[in-house]
Amino acid sequence: MDSIVTASYAVHFNTKAYEALNTHLAQANYSKVFILVDENTHEYCLPRFMAQIAGEYAFEIIEIEAGEINKNIHTCTQVWEVLSELDADRKSVLINLGGGVVTDLGGFVASAYKRGIAFINVPTTLLAMVDASVGGKTGVDLGALKNQIGVINQPQMVLVVSNFLETLNERQLTSGFAEMLKHGLIRSRAYWDTLQEVRDFTALDTLIYQSVEIKNEVVLQDPTEQHLRKILNFGHTLGHAVESYFLESENHELLLHGEAIAAGMVLEAYLSHRLEGLSGADTKEIKTTFQERYGKVVFTATDIDTILTLLKFDKKNSHGNINFVLLKNIGEPAIDIQIDPDLLREAFAYYSE
Repeated sequence: MDSIVTASYAVHFNTKAYEALNTHLAQANYSKVFILVDENTHEYCLPRFMAQIAGEYAFEIIEIEAGEINKNIHTCTQVWEVLSELDADRKSVLINLGGGVVTDLGGFVASAYKRGIAFINVPTTLLAMVDASVGGKTGVDLGALKNQIGVINQPQMVLVVSNFLETLNERQLTSGFAEMLKHGLIRSRAYWDTLQEVRDFTALDTLIYQSVEIKNEVVLQDPTEQHLRKILNFGHTLGHAVESYFLESENHELLLHGEAIAAGMVLEAYLSHRLEGLSGADTKEIKTTFQERYGKVVFTATDIDTILTLLKFDKKNSHGNINFVLLKNIGEPAIDIQIDPDLLREAFAYYSE
C-alpha cells in the first residue's frame, strides 16, 4: 500500500511502516527514544514492535494504566515526571504504541513537554488506526468530560500495522468499526454499503486504508476544525455525552467509545430525518445497522436528563449554542445545526422503540 501523505507527515502501512520508521530513526539523531505503552500493549504489542527495529538506540519504556478512566492530566503529570527523571531533552522522541488513549495522551504529553518534543503514533487498535492517531488531535479528559484539554499538533509519522489487530478481542474490533461506518455516513454511500457487508475482521487492510484516506481528505481541507472537519463528529455530540455519563456512573457498565458513538449515530440520524430531510428508509437502515451490531443501550428517564445536561460541554459549541452534525443524505452532512430540547427526547424515544 502506498503511504498517505498529509500536510506535514505521512501515514505508512505494514512493512513500509517499519521501513519508514527505521529510516527516520537512523536520520533524525534523537538524543533518546521513549516508547509510551499501557500494560496491554506492553505485553502484546511491544515485542512485535521491537522485533522490527533495526539499529541500536537508547530506548526507554514508559507504561501507563490502560483504559479511558486513566486518560487524564494526572497520568500526563506522571509521564512528564518520568521523562524529566530520565533526562529527556528537546531532541528526544516519544513513540506512542497503543490505542486511542495512548496516542491522544502521548501526543499531548509530547506537545507540552519542554514546549514540544517530536512524537510518532503507532496505533494498535482499529479505533486508533482509523481515527485517534490521524489528524493531529491530542488531549485528555477533564473528569468524565471527553477530550476537554488538548492541542492540535502533528506527529512525525503514523505507522498503521494491521497485525496488531490480532491482539484485540471482538468487542474492541467492533468498537473501532463504528468509526469506519461513520466515515461512510459522512462521505460515501458506496463505502457505507461496502462496510455493511463486513461480517468478520480478518482482512481489513483495504478498508482501513479507505477510512484513513477519507479522514485525511477532510483534515487537509480544514486542519483546525473551523468548518468541514466538524463532519467527523457525526454521532459524537450525543455519543460523547453518553460515553461520559457511563464513564462516571456507578450504576452502568462502561461503554467503549465505538459503542457510545453507535448509539449517538442512531440518535442523530433521527434528528437528521426530522430537520435535514434524511429519508425514513435511510434513517431506519442506520438504526438497524447499528443496533444489530452494537445492541441497544437501555436509557432511563434519569439517564437521559443527565446526558442532555452534558451536551453543554461539547467542543463544537459556541456562543451558548449546542451545534450538531446531521445528515441530509448518506454521504452528505450538514454542520452547526441547533436542536430543540424536546426533539432530543424524541430521538431517545425513537432509539428505544
